[in-house]
Amino acid sequence: MAAVNQTQVTEFVLLGFPHVRPFLFALLLAIYVATLLGNSAILALVSLDPHLHRPMYFFLSQLSCLDLCYSSVTVPKILANTLRPRATISYRGCLAQMFFLMVCAGAECALLAVMAFDRYVAICRPLHYAQAMSHGVCAATAAGCWLWGLLDSALHTLLATRLSFCGATQLQHIFCDVPPLLGAACSNTRPNELALHASSVFVGLSPFLLVVVSYLRILATVLRMPLATSRHRALSTCSAHLLVVALYFVTANLNYNRPSSGYSPAADTLVSALYCIVTPVLNPLIYSLHNQEVRGALRKAVWARGTPRS
Repeated sequence: MAAVNQTQVTEFVLLGFPHVRPFLFALLLAIYVATLLGNSAILALVSLDPHLHRPMYFFLSQLSCLDLCYSSVTVPKILANTLRPRATISYRGCLAQMFFLMVCAGAECALLAVMAFDRYVAICRPLHYAQAMSHGVCAATAAGCWLWGLLDSALHTLLATRLSFCGATQLQHIFCDVPPLLGAACSNTRPNELALHASSVFVGLSPFLLVVVSYLRILATVLRMPLATSRHRALSTCSAHLLVVALYFVTANLNYNRPSSGYSPAADTLVSALYCIVTPVLNPLIYSLHNQEVRGALRKAVWARGTPRS
C-alpha cells in the first residue's frame, strides 16, 4: 500500500470509545463539571483569602490552572464525539490537542518539583524562606514551568508534523497524544521515539527525582524535631502534595512509558482517562481534605456566603 503524505491527511478516526456511549457522556460530563468547579474554587480561595497569599498556595493555584487546561484540552472534544456515530478529529485539531496536552504535561512535572522544593525550603531552611521564595522568584519560577512545558511540546509537535500515514488514518485512542500517533504512522518514527524517551528522562524523571530528594531531606529534618506536634504540623503541610505527586507521576508513567507490546484498547483508554481526566478532578479534592488551611478558607467562604446580610 502506498504511503499517503501527511499533508493530505484531513482527519483521524478515534477507535478507543467503548460502546456504552450514553453512560460515558454522562460520566465524563459529571467529571468535567466537578473539575471546573473544584479547581475554580481553589483559584478563588487563593485569590480572595489573605491567609493563602503565600508561595505554597500560589503554586497550588498554578496547579489548578493546569488542571483546568488539562481537562479543557481533551474532555469537550471527547464529549462531542460520544454523541456522534463516528468519533473523529481533524488533522490540525489533533496536532493542536497534542500540543496543548504536552504543554500541560511538561509544565505540571516541573511545577510539582517546584512545590516540593518550596516545602523543603520552608521546613529545612525556614530562615532563608522569605528570600528564596519571594514574590518575584515565585512568579519567575511559575513562568519557567510553563516555558519548560512549551519547549518540550514544541519539539514533539514539530516531529509529529513530519509523520506520514498509510491507508485509513485510525487512532486506537479517545484523544490525540504522541503514543497513538506513533502507532498509526507508517513513516520512520525513530526520532519521535527518541524524543519521547529523552522527554521521559529530562521532563518526567528529573523532576520526580527532585521531589524524592526534597522529601528525603524533609523527612530527615522532621525526624530531628524534638516535639511530636512540630513533626505532625510539618508533615501535614506535605501530605496533600505527596498524594498529588504519586497520582500524577504513576499515571503519567503508565501513559508514556508503555510496554513494547502496548496495552489492550480498553486498558489504553483507562490509563489515558486516569492521566488526563480523573487526576485533574482529584487534585482539588485531595487538597481540600488534607490541607487544614484550604479547608478553613473553604469553610469561611461557605459561612460568609450563607450568612444573611444585615
